[in-house]
Amino acid sequence: MFPLSPEPEMADEFVLQFDDTPSGRDATNRLEGPINAERHIRVVIVGAGASGLLVAYKLQKDFTNISLTIYEKNPSVAGTWYENRYPGCACDVPAHNYTWSFEPKVDWSSVYAPAKEIYGYFAGFAQKYNLHQYIRLQHQVIGAYWNHEKGEYDLNIKDTANNLVINDHCHILINACGVLNHWRWPEIPGLDKYKGTLLHTADWDETVDLEGKHVGLIGNGSSGIQVLPAIRERCGRVTTFIRNPTWVTPTHGMEQRLFDEEEKSAFANTPGTHLEYRKNIENGLNSMFGIFLKNNQLQEQTRAFIRGQMKEKLDDAYLESKLTPSYSFGCRRMTPGIGYLESLTKPNVEVVLERIDSLTERGCLCDDGKEYSLDILICATGFDTKFRPRFPVVSPSGDNLQDRWATDPQSYLGVAAAGFPNYFTILGPNSPVGNGPVLFGVEAQVDYICRLVDTFQTTNVKMFSPKEEAVRDFVQYKDYFMRRTVWADSCHSWYKNRDDGRVTALWPGSTLHYVECLKNVRLDDFEVTYAGNRFAWLGNGYSQTELDETADWAYYIRDRDDSSPLSTAGQRKLRTRSGMVKDRNVVAFSRVD
Repeated sequence: MFPLSPEPEMADEFVLQFDDTPSGRDATNRLEGPINAERHIRVVIVGAGASGLLVAYKLQKDFTNISLTIYEKNPSVAGTWYENRYPGCACDVPAHNYTWSFEPKVDWSSVYAPAKEIYGYFAGFAQKYNLHQYIRLQHQVIGAYWNHEKGEYDLNIKDTANNLVINDHCHILINACGVLNHWRWPEIPGLDKYKGTLLHTADWDETVDLEGKHVGLIGNGSSGIQVLPAIRERCGRVTTFIRNPTWVTPTHGMEQRLFDEEEKSAFANTPGTHLEYRKNIENGLNSMFGIFLKNNQLQEQTRAFIRGQMKEKLDDAYLESKLTPSYSFGCRRMTPGIGYLESLTKPNVEVVLERIDSLTERGCLCDDGKEYSLDILICATGFDTKFRPRFPVVSPSGDNLQDRWATDPQSYLGVAAAGFPNYFTILGPNSPVGNGPVLFGVEAQVDYICRLVDTFQTTNVKMFSPKEEAVRDFVQYKDYFMRRTVWADSCHSWYKNRDDGRVTALWPGSTLHYVECLKNVRLDDFEVTYAGNRFAWLGNGYSQTELDETADWAYYIRDRDDSSPLSTAGQRKLRTRSGMVKDRNVVAFSRVD
């Protein structure tokens, strides 16, 4: 027999300690409510583009007791799709799959829809779900500063319509500004000397008449590739300045075309037709990750196909030799060049491969000494794609995330930053922006953020942010993985901090890989600070179920086991309906020796 242990001495009174701050007082109040009571929290979203609207939709749909404000610098929603209006502007993803997974659109006009239609989709999404009640247009966040006493951010916001600075605060700050929203002029001396009409694709002046004019075009990225075929026939002459070769992808099987009325009717009225069409495209997009792996069979096959397509469409040996890259296909973002390559060989188009040294009053002076006089100069020179926030985000220690991410941005799984509590970013560093279907990756990020918001709301967490060592380990893994990808090739790409530098934009895996990674929150990767006793969320001993008169208090009694699988593998197979697809040829790991 074992001797009985003496009973512990019992204090006359137990006291749970809480600090006398708003967070501490809130934790004290939790003791009078049921477990996981939803405390009131304030959430601020910066940006009413596609991702900001999605966050608002999810919070409105699934949460209660939250006050929400979205600050948007523009006079309208939809972000980049509101701002970009240049001729030929479109998405390089098939339109029926450039939607939220749960919110299809059956009446797209063409395979690759123009920007105006895409703007209409996201503006319509905001209207349909009454999201404008949360949005304050022409309000630009200019500073966010952690207030340790209150356990929240103090915000400075500029009301640009009235030229006022107002103040706000929030427990959770979500930066949904994106990376394609801060356009930049080319770094060419003499921009201020040019006397002609100077345009940027992201700040397009629709009153400018191109008819019969000699137009210069700088850039052969996504915008330049779209602009040239859209304006060529209107211009008297076009001189296009190209510094770097790029893979232009007349995508096999998904060429641009208009949908006819019969197709639109089937999409709208025949059950299953539209869903099947979308799923076929998405299956195709999700089968392409092998393209991005070095020495992969799919990379080699695709590169040979695209090279052949470029040769055929250019039909010019000199241009083919100068414009076909030596680096791997996919090192830069792939862009469907609808009509672009053919336009380069038209009689009124001149291709200039020399570097522009400076701008003069008349036009562009190149390094061979030749000056090109132009009536209009279009700069299709893209955006400042650095991930540093557009406004100061200041941590409890006084660090500014703008400084931290100035040259080498390092995030936690693309959604958070070490040392910056209660702060999230959509499409932050190393997100799946070029790995497969991008909007589904955004949905995964938003769902992940919402899970953490739920944890914050239903417990007495005061602040949480990724641990430094967690970010360090993730970046180390990411850098290791990237060595086997074509993104690590030396090419001029916004995916990297320099041509031969660290890949800062892309996820180290496929989009589906990313989605599985974000299915569960790893709280052990976070520094978590509680307001007082961490178990205060247990409350007054009641569950919320037994306080809900409309709930089934015996919900767990059933006549068969219909519960979800407890294993990660089981959940994945159930979610993806594993076993439904037969005879698929998987080439993901096929290597070329």
